Amino acid sequence: MESKVSTFVTRGGLILTADVAGAADRGVVMLAHGGGQTRHSWASTAVELARRGWKTVSLDLRGHGDSGWDPAGDYHTERYAEDLIDVAESLPGRPALIGASLGGIAGMTVEAQLAPGTFSSLTLVDIIPRSDPSGVEKIMAFMGAHLEHGFHSLEAAADSIAAYLPHRPRPKDLSGLRKNLREGQDGRFRWHWDPRFVSGVRRERPSDHGRDLEACCRDIDIPVHLIRGRMSELVSLEAAEAFVATLRHGAFTDVADAGHMVAGDRNDIFLEAVVGFLERQPTNLIPSSGASS
Repeated sequence: MESKVSTFVTRGGLILTADVAGAADRGVVMLAHGGGQTRHSWASTAVELARRGWKTVSLDLRGHGDSGWDPAGDYHTERYAEDLIDVAESLPGRPALIGASLGGIAGMTVEAQLAPGTFSSLTLVDIIPRSDPSGVEKIMAFMGAHLEHGFHSLEAAADSIAAYLPHRPRPKDLSGLRKNLREGQDGRFRWHWDPRFVSGVRRERPSDHGRDLEACCRDIDIPVHLIRGRMSELVSLEAAEAFVATLRHGAFTDVADAGHMVAGDRNDIFLEAVVGFLERQPTNLIPSSGASS
């Protein structure tokens, strides 16, 4: 299933890049990656969903991948949520959203606070409103470790990831990793996202946003599916079950042998859970259309 590169323009004029695949025979699915990732983290998931009849729109979030960097370095949760609203409004019908970490927080913010009813369902990948602070700090420390100088080679970047994710086999083919890095004029490889994203996240953490969002999520009136990695450093089993219990239409899947990046660790089980949930939702037969490229 081939995809095409399309673009969307946000209310602030920022250009977001996406891979779009499939026809909307069973509806539209938007995929929003986690912080520090790109749309390519969804590659196999998006292709398989498209093959099964959904139109898939895999976004590079602002400041990530091939999407624009915010001129003012504004990477607050609300900006990401507004971007998702802007993209959803340009698509036919009400898309289902699959959001990992940052993408999931943005999706919850849309449905719980900014524009309820934008999506037909939410799939949250290893994220709840209030994640474990120590797990968040671990991730932010990894993201910030090579911001300035980057890596002298793809192999060095792969070694760093392997040390951070010891449970995941180190890939022999580094072409996939290449998509998550950008090569500078100095020949060094840096992550394919705006370095100001890290400082923006750190500034936002002390706020009460998570507590407020958690309370508002109780009023979300669409189906919500939480998929947790059983080895997650961000979401404990107890916290996951407690959050799902507060939802009006909540579902929960716990994926064995997977950490925070569930789709990358166990894509087979992840995809099975995603498809099973989407197939239980009403099918809206809508015409294929979409991006403002």
